[in-house]
Amino acid sequence: MKRTLGVQYRTAWHLCHRIREAMGNDPFTGPTLVGIVEFDETMVGGKKRGKNWRDNKHWVAGAIERGGKVRLERIPDIRKGTIQDFVRRNISDEAEAIYTDELRSYVGIETPTRRHETVNHSAEEWVVGDVHTNSVEGVWSLFKRSIVGSFHKMSVKHMDRYLEELEWRFNNRDNPHIFRDALCRIMHTDPLQYQELIA
Repeated sequence: MKRTLGVQYRTAWHLCHRIREAMGNDPFTGPTLVGIVEFDETMVGGKKRGKNWRDNKHWVAGAIERGGKVRLERIPDIRKGTIQDFVRRNISDEAEAIYTDELRSYVGIETPTRRHETVNHSAEEWVVGDVHTNSVEGVWSLFKRSIVGSFHKMSVKHMDRYLEELEWRFNNRDNPHIFRDALCRIMHTDPLQYQELIA
């Protein structure tokens, strides 16, 4: 962006965050994921050696409707209450099934009308019939490659905005008017002031 527009790095960085702010405007919310829904969680953050390596990383939860939309959210931990709250806030009562890995926080998430099936990654089990979490793990791969390749680095302070950008772009992956819709969002989003961004 800096090279294309011929502006200072700070100006390009601010502009990119204003675009991300617009992508997060009018978020996709509510328990609307249906069909088969995959759930997973990952750690995102900088590298840090030693026994406290997790101090520089943060948990992100993801849910994806097979062939449909994705939801991404930074979460404080992967305890049962946190994980199951994320599931309840995103999955519709009409959903057919939940597919996850073997994390114990998902135990008990099934209902009389919605089954829960797992794959055991710690035992090198990745796919059992149509049970897998490959779709949501593909989203993690996109996100982490973006950090290394496009963003180069990412502050935890701004992580939510980066997640909103990925979520919006992924959910509009088949939209032939994605550029037009992005411009419309930018026009209807309050400007993100630089002082607010760095506060």
